Amino acid sequence: MRWKRPRRPAVAGQFYPGDPRALASEVHGYLDQARGNEHPAPKAIIAPHAGYVYSGPVAATAYARLASVADAVERVVLVGPSHRVAFRGLAIPSSDVFTTPLGPIPVDHDALHAIRSLPQVVVRDDAHESEHSLEVQLPFLQEVLGEFDLVPIAAGEASAEEVAEVLDRLWGGPETLLVISSDLSHYYDYETARQLDAVTTQAIEKLRPEDLNWESACGRVGVRGMLVAARRHGLRARTLDVRSSGDTAGPRDQVVGYGAYEFA
Repeated sequence: MRWKRPRRPAVAGQFYPGDPRALASEVHGYLDQARGNEHPAPKAIIAPHAGYVYSGPVAATAYARLASVADAVERVVLVGPSHRVAFRGLAIPSSDVFTTPLGPIPVDHDALHAIRSLPQVVVRDDAHESEHSLEVQLPFLQEVLGEFDLVPIAAGEASAEEVAEVLDRLWGGPETLLVISSDLSHYYDYETARQLDAVTTQAIEKLRPEDLNWESACGRVGVRGMLVAARRHGLRARTLDVRSSGDTAGPRDQVVGYGAYEFA
């Protein structure tokens, strides 16, 4: 099939392998190492978005939880922060497909149409073109779920209520999975980051978006909205893994924190 207006990979070969076989092998390696559990599969997850060597092991703990619902999930609503383009609202693309080295993922334009009337939703391809926070989640989703439709949302400046309103409209049933992309603290020493990330984790577990600030998480806009939506829908948050680049593949003088969480 020939797609119109494809959104092509921007960080393949940088944040993750550009070769399909190497990419699939690396993702499966992280998933195989992820800790399993017997809890019910989640409706939503929070996963980090750094280079795989740094955050891949933590992200895998969230994605490994989806294996039991892979056959049921048909649509993924993916919300991540805009790192390179500043704007007001939540940006959706005009693209028909997002591609990775593992293949194409169709964009669910019916879902985008359902939220397009909301004043906080804007069409901005520039917010998606070079953004890694959404892209790095896609190979994990492809390997775990197989085929699915994507609802990609890049978050600019928006309130928790504005994000929650979008999530509520797209909530659906078992066929819809919500994924919030976010790292935690940035560039503190190892011990300071550990303490900050513990406070952020407590806020997530208690569904308290008001306790998150600029140093809590780069994807706090999406996370805050998810916490509001979780309260409305009677979900509970559970921590799966919290580490930093100082634990995975980097020095400890300046680290980035990573957390994996689920909502069920």
